[in-house]
Amino acid sequence: MRNITRRAFSTLLAAAATAMLVHQTAVPALAGEQLESLHITAPSSPGSGYDQLARAVQTILQEDKITGPVEVQNIAGGGGTVGLSQFVTTKPRHPSAIVIGFALVGGVLTTKSPVTLDQTVPVARLMGEADAIVVPANSDIKTMADLVARLKADPSKVAWAGGSIGGIDHVAAGLIAKTVGVDPKKINYVVHAGGGEVLASTLGGHATVGISGYEEFRAQVEAGQLRALAVTGDARIAGVDVPTLKEAGVDLAVMNWRGIMAHPKLADEDREALGNAIATLVKTPEWKAALEKRGWIDTYLPAEEFGAFLADEQKRVESALKEVGLL
Repeated sequence: MRNITRRAFSTLLAAAATAMLVHQTAVPALAGEQLESLHITAPSSPGSGYDQLARAVQTILQEDKITGPVEVQNIAGGGGTVGLSQFVTTKPRHPSAIVIGFALVGGVLTTKSPVTLDQTVPVARLMGEADAIVVPANSDIKTMADLVARLKADPSKVAWAGGSIGGIDHVAAGLIAKTVGVDPKKINYVVHAGGGEVLASTLGGHATVGISGYEEFRAQVEAGQLRALAVTGDARIAGVDVPTLKEAGVDLAVMNWRGIMAHPKLADEDREALGNAIATLVKTPEWKAALEKRGWIDTYLPAEEFGAFLADEQKRVESALKEVGLL
């Protein structure tokens, strides 16, 4: 993990706002051959948001016999860029895909990765997700108001455990500070490779507060080991008794997104079959159940629309990161 104490976030609001996603209706899958197998790279550690999406897709594709066997491989590091680099440069033995999201767009830029998302092929955007802000159960921070008071007193003494530099966790932490009148440059943000590390750091008391997707904290919140102060979306997560930031007195809403990209050398017919498989997946009861269980929002976009969204998103994030001095 890496400690970040001097970052500016104000111009990231536009990029973060683009992640406030609108529900899209799934379209029927086209006729075509079924994939005999599939390899999915999750460019982060087990338990992370990328990993959770990859495992959900794996389970549904296999159990509903939409494809043949599906293998998931975790490759953590570099804000997702280590996994991206290996994905692009390795000759695949099977049809291959990678899970990407807001964090990887920023990770490619902030690490100056020689391998970029332009070297992969859009398949589909799948879901959006709110972050959760949590503290250990024994913390004297009981509410967002308590956290805000602590930030205003001395932001350097509030250690935030979150994901990659320039990712949604990082952006959200800075925007929270900015919204409540604290200089975002002074926040103490500690970078972790994935949600599993964020969870461990928060549970172990190494951080004052953890910020990541709610699902990564759910079990520990329900077990009483962590206290959830707020979620960052504009609505509560169904079945979860945790207020939104706005309900908790912080006038802000921001969301993450994730999707699937294909290997650049994937044959046209296999890429079409993969797109068809995902289009079929998003119509299944099992996918709808996964969305509900994990508090995800259905933001499905097929390949062409996802490609257009991603091109715009890369430009917005790059412009914002340059303005705040992260590039």
